[in-house]
This record gives sequence, structure tokens and C-alpha cells, in this order.
Amino acid sequence: MGKTGSGPRGLAARAGGWSARHRWAAVGIWVLFVVLATVAGSAAGRVEIKDSDQLKGETTRAAKIIEAAGIENAAGESVLIQARGGTLKATDPRFRSAVDEVIEAVDATGEVTEVTSPYTTRTISKDGRSALVQFDVRGDPETAGKRIDPVLKAVSGVQDRHQELRIEEIGDASMNKTFDEAFGKDFQQAEFSAVPVAFGILLIAFGALVAALVPVLLAITAIIATMGLMGVVSHLMPMSDTANSVMLLVGLAVGVDYCLFYLRREREERAAGRDAHTAMQIAAATSGRAIVVSGVTVCVAMAGMLFTGIGEFESMGLASLIVVAVAMVGSVTVLPALLSLLGERVEKGRVPFLNRLKKGSRGSGGSESRFWRKVLGVVLKRPVISLVVAAGALAAVALPAIGMKTQELTLDQEFGDSVPIVATYQRLNEAFPGGADPARVVVKADDINAPAVKQAIADFRERAVSSGASQGPVEVITHDEQNVAFVAVPLIGGSDQDEAEKSLRILREEVRPATLGKADGVEAPITGQVAGSKDFNDQLSGSVAPVFAFVVVFAFVLMLLSFRSLTIAVTSIVLNLLSVGAAYGILTAVFQHGWGASLVGAEGVGAIVAWLPLFLFVILFGLSMDYHVFVVSRIREAKTQGRTTRDAITHGVVTTAGVVTSAAVIMVAVFAIFGTLSMQSMKQMGVGLAAAVLIDATIIRGVLLPAIMALLGDRNWYFPKWLGWLPDLTHDEPSAREAHHEPKGHDDDGHRAPVSVQSS
Repeated sequence: MGKTGSGPRGLAARAGGWSARHRWAAVGIWVLFVVLATVAGSAAGRVEIKDSDQLKGETTRAAKIIEAAGIENAAGESVLIQARGGTLKATDPRFRSAVDEVIEAVDATGEVTEVTSPYTTRTISKDGRSALVQFDVRGDPETAGKRIDPVLKAVSGVQDRHQELRIEEIGDASMNKTFDEAFGKDFQQAEFSAVPVAFGILLIAFGALVAALVPVLLAITAIIATMGLMGVVSHLMPMSDTANSVMLLVGLAVGVDYCLFYLRREREERAAGRDAHTAMQIAAATSGRAIVVSGVTVCVAMAGMLFTGIGEFESMGLASLIVVAVAMVGSVTVLPALLSLLGERVEKGRVPFLNRLKKGSRGSGGSESRFWRKVLGVVLKRPVISLVVAAGALAAVALPAIGMKTQELTLDQEFGDSVPIVATYQRLNEAFPGGADPARVVVKADDINAPAVKQAIADFRERAVSSGASQGPVEVITHDEQNVAFVAVPLIGGSDQDEAEKSLRILREEVRPATLGKADGVEAPITGQVAGSKDFNDQLSGSVAPVFAFVVVFAFVLMLLSFRSLTIAVTSIVLNLLSVGAAYGILTAVFQHGWGASLVGAEGVGAIVAWLPLFLFVILFGLSMDYHVFVVSRIREAKTQGRTTRDAITHGVVTTAGVVTSAAVIMVAVFAIFGTLSMQSMKQMGVGLAAAVLIDATIIRGVLLPAIMALLGDRNWYFPKWLGWLPDLTHDEPSAREAHHEPKGHDDDGHRAPVSVQSS
């Protein structure tokens, strides 16, 4: 352990010691950093992610052609005019009259362009009972949803005059407006409610207002600083709105947890009779070190998302990495300064009822420690049975994941019948399979009007229908100045993703090579919703192995260096994989098989959203290390103090039970909020994260970890001599005099402490 009495030597201990001595300077530097990051972000502005930044397949090539040509993708809208029943057809005068009124009404708003009649574009269903009036919304497509209201009102007016028909609008702008109104506020409320929920749990955990406020304020300032840094970084890697939400979730979770670990250890040492300086020194050298090890491990896990090559994932990974790094730095620098400034005032604002509950609790133990002491008594008495039962239970929970089916959720799967526009989407797809969002061929040529090119496009249109990939009509829009043409191809299969992908494959592998592929100098990538979904899934599937390998290998190496134990590194990885597998199993059982789906409002989904498994793996692997590092650090600390392995396990788990329970409850509560949202993808994310954290903090850390370590005994600390060349990061641990000496009285395990407190 190094020289006795050498004082704090590790990075976290040195940072904490400096901050405690220069507390106003530390607080001032932190405030200045948050302000400068915010100002820099505002000045730099934020670069939003573009379609061309998302993937590396055909959809990206198509997006780059469109961007290079300077063509703005207008928000497209359609009005479905459909006979409600009887024999009314599109050829009927009353039907024609309604079509004409729709065209006139939407055109009169001044908000649309390129209005087309179904009698011109032949967008009339096979049974003759449905027709589509199509048009584009003027202006920026990103803000079209905010300007579509007059058009919706105009269409509604025509509906009022023609009750024998169903007249409904659907498209990019109208769907964005509907979803923003239905779920935008819902999502914001979930984000905002996460903070008071975390504060409420901390108030219960600490029983004092000031102590509960400190972690929340530090987490919020870390999030604010990260938002500013994201603006600056977005000029190198564009960011997305999803990255913001994920950053907030991760930042709040780890920011509060890191402060919680530090604050509880400082309070524990003071409750054990140490003076303020010594308590802070020990907290910095122990919990501070665990925070650094955990933070670096979580950052490495988040960095795994950068290997996907998917813009959305890369932005989420980078944003999460930044907020974890900022929260980690804040926890080991400004937090010691704040605690030094507050002193005994950290206990201000005590809640009488909660304090009565906590009377007699010592350190971080209290009632939670007594509970886990009983659990550990059983586990350590029968470690083999405990290991078999717990591991068997988790394996059974994980078993459904073997048949996990992932896909991009369709509109009706994502939102169910919670918004009327979903029914419109379904009716449109029944009447016009693939018509709601057709495949689009972006044709780029040296001369788009060259005879050979025009003939190739004509051949493609004809063959797309004759090949069985489309029922038509196949529409062509030419941009002469840019030498670009757009060919819209409604795919057979419509909202059936598997069938639609078969049609797409025919277009890409058969129709295009036989037509456009024969024209010299022609590039013709195929994009659209179906193509984008397929390219996304293909790229995601290809990135799973490298991401898994990167995260697992680097986490293994970090644990190996931080604990100087091959056994600890291996068991850490195995236990984390087991908790992730259990989360996958729960997701598959609930959302795919529908077991207990009604409890979370997830009936009829039948699949897991495609991006979630990889996202969950990265997030959960990082967050699981959060608890694992903290608990194992405490066990190793007790072991280096001279305790037996079994006593060290008991001491480590019991003394961290309170803080791990509090941290887990906060995470579960925050994630569970997102599990209450109506969007199935958000619901799946919330349920998956909450379930995994709950399993991790209870079965994994309370049963499996102590059972395995008890069985391994001294082999837990096995480190082969041939690995002796590796850097030794255990120098960050507290010295014997800092962490081992207990005040006269009783230690956390109720034993008599033989040595007096080290003087400050």
C-alpha cells in the first residue's frame, strides 16, 4: 500500500485535498467553467445532424447528392379522399367535386406548392374508392409542422361539407405537428420531473435539505456545462435532439450518484468520530478514487457508440461521454470544496420525521445495512447454493432474449391508436401500398436530359412495375439545372417492413442494374423510409461485434489495472454481461411476447426497436460498472487493511448498501419515468434501463458478487507475475494510515477499533 502516513497520493486524493484547502478558488473555477462553456456554446451555435451524417449506405449517398445540388427536400403532404361505403367511386361527380374543393382549399392557404390532382397523377386506388391529392409545404421542412395548421383547417372544412367521404390529411408536416403536440410536452415533462424525483429520493436518503441539494445542483451544473460544450463540439461532430435527452438522463444519473458516493463516505467518516479534515481526506482517497475509475470506465463504454458509424449513435455517445467526464471532474474537485465550505451546515434543513427514522443509523449503513447483513449471512454461509440460485434465475430471465426480434417500429407500433393520424396512416397504406412513403431513386447524371439517361429512367419506371416491386404510379421530377431527377416508387408491402424490403431489394439488385446501371455517368442511389430502415439495420448489425469487443476489452483492461487482479477483471465483465442479458430477456418477454405487457401499456408491439439492444448494452455496461467499482473498491480497501476475504466482503457490501441502494433507486425512478411515455421506443428504453439497474444493484451486487468472491477466497486477488509489466494504478488507493485506522469505539462491523484517529 505504500509508505504509511504519506498522505493522499492518487489523482482523486490530490484533487480533493487541493480543493478543500482552496475551496473558494475551486468553487470559482467550477462556476467560471460552467459559464464559459455555456457562453462558448451559445456563441458557436449548434450544428444539427443532417441526413448525410447518419449512415454510410445508399441513403447517405442520396442525401449528399441532394445537398450538393442545393435542392431542399420540401415537407410532402397528402390528402386521402375515400368513400366511407356504398358504391361511390372516384369517377362519381360528388367525389370529383370533393377533390376539386380540396385542391382549391389547400392552394388558397398560400402555404403549399406543387398541388397535384389524383386524376393527373393517377393516384387512385385499385378499387376506385380512394384518391390522393398531393402537395408540398412551402419553406423550411424542419419548421413545416408549425405552419401546417391553416392547411389542416382548410381540409377539415371540406370534410365538413362531404360527410359521405372520409377526407384526411397526412404527411411530414402534419405528423410532426401531431406528435409534437401529443408527445413533445409529455417528453419534456418526463425530463423535468426527473430532477425533483432525484431530489426527493436524496432527501429521504440524507434526511437533510442541504445534503440532498448538493448532488442535484452539481449534476445540473454538469449538464448545463455539457450542453454548452456540445454546441462547440457539434462543429466537429453534429448533434441531435436525441443526444440531448440521453445526455440529460446519463448526466443526472451519474452526476447524482458520484456526489452521493463521495458525500456519504465523508458523512460516514465523520459519524465514526473523525475530524472534518481527516474525513474529507479519506473520502477523497477512497470514494474519489472509485469515482475516477468508474467515470473512466463509463466514458470508455460510451465511446463504443463512436464505432457504429451511425450519426445518431455517435452524437449520443459523445454527448454522454462529455457529461460523464464533466460530472466526474466536478465530483472530485468542486464537491470537496463545497463540503469544506459547508462543514456542519451540510446537515441544515433536517426533516424531523426522516431524522427519527435515521436515529441510530451509523455511516452509510442504517436499516439497509442490517437488511443486507442478514442477506449476506445467508449468501456467505451457503455461497454455492446462492450462486446457483441467483445465476439460474438471471439465466432464466435472460433466456427469451435468444429469440429477440428487432426492427424499426412502424407508426402504428410506435404510437398505437393514441393519435388519430395513425388510423389515417393505416387506411392510406391499405389503399395505396407503399404510397405513404415511397422509395425514391435519386438520379444524378452529367446531363439529366440526355436521350440515354431519359430512356434509362423510362425503362426503370416500366420495369419497377413489371418486376412486381411496385404497383405504380412511378412519378419522376426533374431538376434540369442540377442534373438531378427524383423517381418516386410506391413499394409493394406498404407498412409491412419485411415485404417492403423485398420490393426494395428487387429495385436495387434487379431493376436498377438492368436500366439505370447501363447508362454511362449515372449514379442512382435509392433512399426513402424503407431504404433508410434497411441501411440502418445493416450498418447496426455490422457494428455490433466491434462495439461489443471494444467496450468489453477496454473495460477489462481498466478493471485489471485499477484493481491489479485478473480475477476481479474477469468476474466484473461476466457479471455485467449477465445483467445486460437479463435486461434483454425482460425486454423481449414484455414487448415482443407480451408477457405482462398490459402493466406497462405495451400490447401488440411484437418487436424491440432496432437501435435499443446496442444502446442498452453500452449504457448499461457503463452504469453497471458504477456500482461494481464502488463496492469492489470498498472490499479491496478492507482487504488491504488486513481483514480476511470473507470479512472484507461483508464489510464492503454492508457499508456500501445504503449508498448503492439510494443511487439505484434514483436511477430506477428516473428511467421508469421514461417507461411511462406513450412512445413505445421510449417506453422500451425506460423499462430496459430501470429493470437492469434494479437487477444490478440487488441480485448482482448483493448476492452473486459476494457469493463468487466468497468461493474464490484469496484467489480474488490473483495477478499473474507475467502481467507484472502492466502499469500499477492501485497507487491511487489511500495509504494505510488514511483508510485503515479507525477511531476508538466501534467500526462499521461492530468490532472494537484498536487504533486512535490520525491527527489532522
